[in-house]
Parts: sequence; C-alpha cells; structure tokens
Amino acid sequence: MARSSGFLDTILTSPSTERYRVGISLLFLLGIWLTVGAFSQGMPNSMLLMAAAVIGGYMAINIGANDVANNVGPAVGSGALSLGAAVVLAAIFESSGALIAGGDVVSTIKGGIIDPSSLGSGQAFVWLMTAALLAGALWLNLATWMGAPVSTTHSIVGGVLGAGIAAGGWGIADWAVMGKIAASWVISPVLGGALAALFLLMIKKTVLYRKDVVPAARTFVPWLVAVMAWAFGTYLMVKGVKKIVKVDFLEASLVGLAAAAIVFFAVRAMVSRRAATMENSPSGVSALFTWPLIFAAALLSFAHGANDVANAIGPLAAINDALSSGAVVTSASIPLWVMMVGALGLAVGLMLFGPRLIKTVGSEITELDKTRAFCVALSAALTVILASQLGLPVSSTHIAIGGVFGVGFLREYLKSNYATQLHKIMEHHDPEEQKRLKPFLDDFRNASVEEMESLLKQAKKEKQVPLSKSERKRLKKIYREEMVKRSHLVRIAAAWIITVPASGIMAAILFFTLRGLLI
Repeated sequence: MARSSGFLDTILTSPSTERYRVGISLLFLLGIWLTVGAFSQGMPNSMLLMAAAVIGGYMAINIGANDVANNVGPAVGSGALSLGAAVVLAAIFESSGALIAGGDVVSTIKGGIIDPSSLGSGQAFVWLMTAALLAGALWLNLATWMGAPVSTTHSIVGGVLGAGIAAGGWGIADWAVMGKIAASWVISPVLGGALAALFLLMIKKTVLYRKDVVPAARTFVPWLVAVMAWAFGTYLMVKGVKKIVKVDFLEASLVGLAAAAIVFFAVRAMVSRRAATMENSPSGVSALFTWPLIFAAALLSFAHGANDVANAIGPLAAINDALSSGAVVTSASIPLWVMMVGALGLAVGLMLFGPRLIKTVGSEITELDKTRAFCVALSAALTVILASQLGLPVSSTHIAIGGVFGVGFLREYLKSNYATQLHKIMEHHDPEEQKRLKPFLDDFRNASVEEMESLLKQAKKEKQVPLSKSERKRLKKIYREEMVKRSHLVRIAAAWIITVPASGIMAAILFFTLRGLLI
C-alpha cells in the first residue's frame, strides 16, 4: 500500500506529467462542450450556453486546484495522510458535498455586491456573468501557478464587481458590502491564526511540556478531540448541509454536542488502551491526532464542496436561466448537468493540479506535525462558527492559511523565549567552565521546542553549563532562525490584497470584449 501511495504521489507531482495533466483537463472541457451542445441543439443562444458551460468547468477546475489545498494541506504536511490519499479523499468528499448538499437554487449575485436592476437587459446580464466567471477562473489559474492559495469567493466577487461596473457604472456597486469583504482580509487570518496558536499553546502547557506526557494525554486529549467533534458537528450543520436541513445555531450546537459526547468516550477508551505502549514523548502524543485529522480533512472538504461549488455553478446557472427567460435573474435553479460540471470540475482540478498548493500549505510555510495540524483544523471550524454568529465576513481560505502562520509564529516565539531564558541562566557562570558547554549546546541546538524546556530545567537545576559572551552571540544568531518563511507570507498576502481588483479589472476588460464581439 505504501509503495502504491508513493507511486501515486510521484505521478501527481512530477513535472514530466504536466502536459498530460493539461491534456486531461482540456479533454474534460471538450466533453462539457460536446455534452451541452448535444442537449441544447436547436435552442436559442446554444453556442453562448456551451461557451459558458466550458468556462464554468474551467472555474471549477481552478477551485479544485487552489482552494481545496486548505482543507487537506495540514493533514498531508503532518504525515497523517499521504499526498495521494489526501487527493483521493478530498476529491470524493468535495464532489459529494457539491452533489448532495450544493442545493437546488443559488444566488446569482454573490453577496449582493451589485444591484442587478441597474442593468438594462438580460443580454447585458449574461455578458456580465460570463466575464465574471472567466475572470475569476483566470485569476485563480494565475494564483495557483504562483503557488499562492487565494479565496475563490473573492475571485468571483471581484469578477462580478468589475464586470458590473463596466456594465452599469460605479453606482451599481454596494460599497458597504465591499468594505466588509475588504475587512475580511484582516479579520479572517488574524482570527484563524490567533485561535490556532492559542490551542497549540494550550496543548503544550497541558500535555507536551509535562514530564510524564502519557498520563497528561489520557486526561486532556479526549477533551481536545471532543471539542473538535463539537466544532465540526456544528460546522457541518451550519455550513455543510444548510441547503438540505434548516437549523438554527442552538440546534446545530446540540448536534455537535451529541457528536462530542460519543467521540469523547471513544477517544478516552482508545488512549487508555494505547497508554501502556505509547512513547512517553511529544511524538507519541502527536500520533493520537492522526484519525481526527483525517476526519477533519474529509468534513472540511465536504463542507467546502457544498458551499464553494456555487462560485463555479452560480454564474453558470444564472446564464442558463437568463438565456431561457431573456431577463435578469437574482436567483437561479440548478439543473443536474450544471451541478455535475461543478462537482466533477472540482475533483478533476484537485487531482490534476491540487498537489502543488497542498504541499505549499502543508509543508512550505512552516513545519507541521500532527499536533500543529490539529490546531489549524480546529481553528478553521471554530473561526467560521464564531464569525457566522457575530456577522463577520470571513474567508475559509484566509482562516486556514492564517492558522498555519499562527502556529509557525508561535514556534518562533517559544524558541526565542527559551533562548532568552538560557542566556539569563548562564550569564552568571564562571567562564573557565566553557569546556563543559559544548555537549549541552549541541543537544540544545538539535532539540525540539518541547525538549528545550527539559534541557533548560536541567541546566537551571544543576547550574553546571557555562556560556561565554561569544557563544551567547552565536546562540542568539541560531535562534533567530525563521520557522515561518517570510517569502511565502509576502507572496500570499500580496495575492490576497490584489485578488478582488485583479479579477475585477480582467472582468471589465472581458465584458467590453464580449459586448464588442456580440453586438
């Protein structure tokens, strides 16, 4: 099994297979063209509908390639899932979420950012939605190529805004709504990062920093996983199946509480069984989070498929209804073929082009183990729940990436803090004892954050490890090592900021182009 998974990982990431991946995606889009052409033959504007369907499929591919990485990246980076297994799991649950819980009706104007009554005709509305859809897809494609995970919702919002302004002027936009969306660029990553760092610090203080981690794990890990079960049970009811089952927050919370109770007793029994053979170390505790991470990746993918498939099929459904009625539509029914375009496109995009962004999120921003990945996943669910109850605009992409950065910056802070403690402990020792310093420094340099605390306590207790001034400077330099790659932070933040204007400008250009070609 491991060999076949490794082979699949190689196929998914090998540069030599790039042309095959592009070829398969083109065949998928050709299949959409031919299928839609077959059943729309003889209908008015059938060519425009076929083109819109292909663009919708292209958008779905790019959503799968870019956005899904946030759901499974931490699980892959921590080793809970192989890349191949994560791609297969996410493809199944993304498409299932889209087909089962994607809904029957979709709002055509995402978030109410423009007033469709300002448009002169149904024809202009079709051009607007086509331009928005293509612009959002092109921007996502570019962001994926750059290795920057961005919000697909913001991509389509920017497209609708830009094309809307081109069609109806600046007054067509609701700038108050756009202000809330801009606020989410800060709110989402800050909330996600703060919660992820807080949970990681709590796990360190209650379990990983204890001398005997096994008894601590038996006490606290079941509660931690139960909190995750409540969060995901509630999250699934609030966001994942809201188009199937209508529940208020209290009812959703009670469903989450029932899931938490079941999970608590199951995990407590599992930890008790494993306690006798479990390694008394942070890595032993980390292994307990493997299955919670796998379930988190599956549930996040399902909820994402149910919600964000609308970014691809919403404009397509709107175009389909507008072409049939000849009028502007504010909500559109979703035919099965439109839903299939979105669901299959998500899966195709994820399997063909998703691994690049999965690796970026999972391992290139900061090093993730299962404990850190658990905190990122838990933060993602809790932040969405908290924001939805407070009425705050947030992006699931920004939340997940903020969580990854949050745990990375916490690791930097802790290492820097421990190095400072070491300086204070050593600065009063006799320099003549420097010959006894080297073994300790070697151990300290190679230690994990958890092991560093143990070494510091030993040094403080025994008072036998001296440190010279030059060696203190060397130690300071070592612990200024970045545990979060700033280049990724700058690139991703820049991509977030320009997503709406970039897709908006492209959509405006495409709208004028389409109008010029079709008038």
